[in-house]
Amino acid sequence: MMKTMKTMDGNTAAAHISYAFTEVAGIYPITPSSTMAEVVDEWAEQGRKNIFNETVKVVEMQSEAGAAGTVHGSLKTGVLTTTYTASQGLLLMIPNMFKIAGELLPTVFHVAARAVSTNALSIFGDHSDVMAARQTGFCMLAEGGVQEVMDLSAVAHLASIEGKLPFMNFFDGFRTSHELQKIEVIDYEDLKAMMNWEALADFRKLGMNPNRPNVSGTAQNPDIHFQQRETVNRYYDEMPAIVQKYMNKINELRGTNYDLTNYYGDPEATEVIIAMGSASPTIQQTVDYLNQNGRKVGFLDIHLYRPFPAENLLEKLPATVEKVAVLDRTKEPGSDGEPLLLDVQSVLYRHTNRPIVIGGRYGIASKDVTPDQIVAVFDHLLVPAADMKQRFTVGIKDDVTNLSLPMSDVLDLTPKSTFQAKFWGLGSDGTVGANKQAIKIIGNNTDYYAQAYFSYDSKKSGGLTNSHLRFGKEPILSTYNVEAADFVGCHNSAYIHQYDLVKGLKDGGTFLLNTVWDEEKVKKLLPGRIKRYLAEHDINFYIINAMEIAQKTGLGGRINQVMSTAFFELTDIMDHDTYLPLLKAEVDAAYGKKSRTIVERNCEAIDATVAELRKVEIPAEWAEIEVRPQVNGEDQNKPAYIRNILEPINRQEGNQLSVNDLIENGMLGGVMPSGTAAYEKRGIALEVPEWIPEACTMCNECAFVCPHAAIRPFLADEAEMEAAPEGFITRDMRGKDGFKYRIQVSLEDCTGCGLCVEACPAKEKALVMKSYEDQRDQAVNWAFAMTLRQKENPAKKFSVKGSQFEQPLLEFSGACGGCGETPYVKLLTQLYGDRMMVANTTGCSSIWGGSAPATPYTVNKDGRGPAWSNSLFEDNAEYGLGMHVANETKRNRVANKVEAALDKGIGSEDTRAQLQDWLDHILEGEGSQQRAAKLGATLSEETDEALQSILADKDMFVKPSQWIIGGDGWAYDIGFSGIDHVLASGEDVNILVMDNEVYANTGGQMSKATPSAAIAKFAAGGKKTKKKDLGMIAMTYRDVYVAQVAIEANPTQALKAIQEAEAYPGPSLIIGYTPCINHGIRGGMSQSIEESKKAVESGYWPLYRFDPVRAQKGKDPMRIDFKKTDFSKMNAFLEGQTRFSALHNIKKDDELVEEMLNQTVEDMEERAKSYTELTK
Repeated sequence: MMKTMKTMDGNTAAAHISYAFTEVAGIYPITPSSTMAEVVDEWAEQGRKNIFNETVKVVEMQSEAGAAGTVHGSLKTGVLTTTYTASQGLLLMIPNMFKIAGELLPTVFHVAARAVSTNALSIFGDHSDVMAARQTGFCMLAEGGVQEVMDLSAVAHLASIEGKLPFMNFFDGFRTSHELQKIEVIDYEDLKAMMNWEALADFRKLGMNPNRPNVSGTAQNPDIHFQQRETVNRYYDEMPAIVQKYMNKINELRGTNYDLTNYYGDPEATEVIIAMGSASPTIQQTVDYLNQNGRKVGFLDIHLYRPFPAENLLEKLPATVEKVAVLDRTKEPGSDGEPLLLDVQSVLYRHTNRPIVIGGRYGIASKDVTPDQIVAVFDHLLVPAADMKQRFTVGIKDDVTNLSLPMSDVLDLTPKSTFQAKFWGLGSDGTVGANKQAIKIIGNNTDYYAQAYFSYDSKKSGGLTNSHLRFGKEPILSTYNVEAADFVGCHNSAYIHQYDLVKGLKDGGTFLLNTVWDEEKVKKLLPGRIKRYLAEHDINFYIINAMEIAQKTGLGGRINQVMSTAFFELTDIMDHDTYLPLLKAEVDAAYGKKSRTIVERNCEAIDATVAELRKVEIPAEWAEIEVRPQVNGEDQNKPAYIRNILEPINRQEGNQLSVNDLIENGMLGGVMPSGTAAYEKRGIALEVPEWIPEACTMCNECAFVCPHAAIRPFLADEAEMEAAPEGFITRDMRGKDGFKYRIQVSLEDCTGCGLCVEACPAKEKALVMKSYEDQRDQAVNWAFAMTLRQKENPAKKFSVKGSQFEQPLLEFSGACGGCGETPYVKLLTQLYGDRMMVANTTGCSSIWGGSAPATPYTVNKDGRGPAWSNSLFEDNAEYGLGMHVANETKRNRVANKVEAALDKGIGSEDTRAQLQDWLDHILEGEGSQQRAAKLGATLSEETDEALQSILADKDMFVKPSQWIIGGDGWAYDIGFSGIDHVLASGEDVNILVMDNEVYANTGGQMSKATPSAAIAKFAAGGKKTKKKDLGMIAMTYRDVYVAQVAIEANPTQALKAIQEAEAYPGPSLIIGYTPCINHGIRGGMSQSIEESKKAVESGYWPLYRFDPVRAQKGKDPMRIDFKKTDFSKMNAFLEGQTRFSALHNIKKDDELVEEMLNQTVEDMEERAKSYTELTK
């Protein structure tokens, strides 16, 4: 049979094998494993058959714990069942894993191994999750590359069925799960031939059945439980041989040499590294390099980790070995060493040489592992035993406990014949998608080996992306980032001032810059350091205005096809006539199911690209340009954290920061100072709004809708205006004599979403979008505006206009342009920010709210602002309740002191009056800050010890405003039980659910908030069940304040609901309609205001407030806030979003699509009717 070669990532390779052996899949999304479940769901929707000629039944659960329970129940009933997970998700499965292993049930849990959250969340790869589950009784099989995932995943499934034990099949998150490689695909017929069908029949026969009843999951006493646990021993004893048997079958099929452990290197090696996972290919590269230079070193690659292959390891390790370094990709604080080290040490006690064994940590949270780090380990094995670090780290600088090995320049061992390319993109511009497309074209249509890896920062769609591509005639073992590129593409011209883009670009290489500048302007404005590098290294320099092509062809900011076409044109991978149809075929595959119009526009952009490419001739004098070296932390006016942490990280120099750098700058325990996002000044917008003073109505609606607080109203008095820059044009403030009014934009913080322009109600718009370049002078005006003192609010605070005169204590986040979440939280900070406590669930809002090195949460002139923290995804409601209960306990302690002081009559009459006033209003938030200030001032004049004790607790004088914030995935699914308990507690906490109706942060998977018919990941053919009604569930308690709002559609109603909820002396729940890029809104996120209005007007999103206080007064607690609903408009509303309209392309049956959409309308009508009935 001919080999089938295909370019895919590790997740897809695992899914391909998993699908073959799976009858039921219990799934739940978590990065970076979600792709496995997504493609399984897509294949099932398409009717793909497994090796049993059946379509997999896919069941999405509310959490990983729920998925594990479903897997357990399905296995117990005799059906092969699989799941996919990572990190905390795997930890939530541990209780069931003990059960599954104890009951000898065959299954494979595919794990994209990822860091477990500790002092901070990291979505990136290491082994802390799988090591935390190593005691469950699951066998563990590790892979180091995409081809190994394809091959050894099959071994896991086959061995599990025959050996009657469950497996964790794991590979490194991102480095393997998301790396694209050209690999050989195993055919399902070959897998069928390997299957032990008799063992499968035995498993199925043991499934629970009332025709053959028994009882399991029983309780046991001390008399037999110990013996019971020992009954499974022989299965673990036999498993290594079974795994080896199936490895041999794969070896026969593919010509490989898989074993439980694989030795690579000199047969007489004296120094050996032992490790597992994605560092393995890099270690092999390094072993070759060192042995070619006269060393005798080797590498032992562990595949089977549980049961630990002791005899195989001893057999493979050279008899000559003297020193061994064991590398663990995890940290186990308090232990004498990490797990793999301890296992190896135990086994090597039996080795004839008794070699010296030391252990090191490496690559935590996807820290890049490069050959120079491996050289450092091998070099350390040469030092005298007395000087050797028994425990070490590599790849970082530890200047506190001094465990780290010396760092050196990056060593790139990629063969010179392998072409390497690096791309600098902006999240959402399509760069990553374009490069995935490019590497698949190369891998699937040439005889080259191909590899692609993508690294991201933690911003949402506006963040930095780096794409690393390699292809060539030799197998690619470089599982590290591209350091020496033949081609560099910069897809966002703002980066030329921020990053060292051309560092490592080889002599004679190619640099492609996407820019709106023509050749002359490029020569004038390109930074000197780049000019000199291009000249000194004989670089071929090209420019293209991809944005202009994208806009002309109707693609907006999606420049991916333009840049991909340019890449193919400027390299000699394949000729023009060959790559062009392949590019267009990829476009059709990617967008054909969404919209034929999108396909046509992309093809038009491809056709227009080549003619617009311009080569820039490099003047000889560029080589003589004097480049002033950049000195870190030059601006001493900036806080130390900004100079020493934020700026280096934002220059992509975070890897150079030491352990002590973090400690000295206050990051112990993962803490970050507030107000740091204001220093980033990313300048990512291509267009920014310009204010037209004479057209302005001073309504402040532009500021109200701005997701990033980048446009604001400012008031200046006459004295301040004397120092104003020349271009700081103002209007007289209506109703406030002497004040000047101005709308000012921070162009460096604006994302260019255009929402402010859409919101402007003026007949002749007071805001128009202009080129960023044309508005550069506004930076001076913004800087001046930020010096203006905060004025007394000239309007009502709880109005649209008045709220925007309050300082936003959430500013310049890394959220997507046009984000629907941030306006809600920004508004909360304007109303309550100076006394706000926030428990924020994991999700989009925790990523844009708290990703190192910057947070958008900031402070006012008094240093007060939101105290914010994230715990986990599943426990946020309980976490917030804990905050509230703790503050309540502390405030009660103060109240007891106050009561005691009043009883004793100590202090002046004024002091006693202030104490009584504070006590009388202790539970009231409004005015709390003022009462606290008065009481503090009064007590500071007292000398009595008891009164001074009260003053010492002044931080508790103000009533905290406790908010529990998150998205629908948390609120409707994984965190619902916690929310339910908190609502039932009667405690005075406020819950804000920003409902975008999908798991947006993990990529757009279906949640219980997803409406029927909507397409989402895990619902590739449209969701089949109706949206959960969280508000109605909460209302059944009758003592919970509940509101459903849409801040962009009806800001006044949203403000009223927020005010009532915060003032209500009990639990409140606000559910906010949240437009999202995952909706695929026609016209993009700039249309989200209009889309929100349509949602309300059509009845898709009813607005209501349920207020128990009204019931206490004998009034109807339920109020419907929009009563002109026209359900006939809902179909048109649905068709305006790709998540609904794409059904036509997927189903190919307009009648069926109409039926599905009509069902959505019926669901919403039924919901609206139930609300109306509550008002009767």
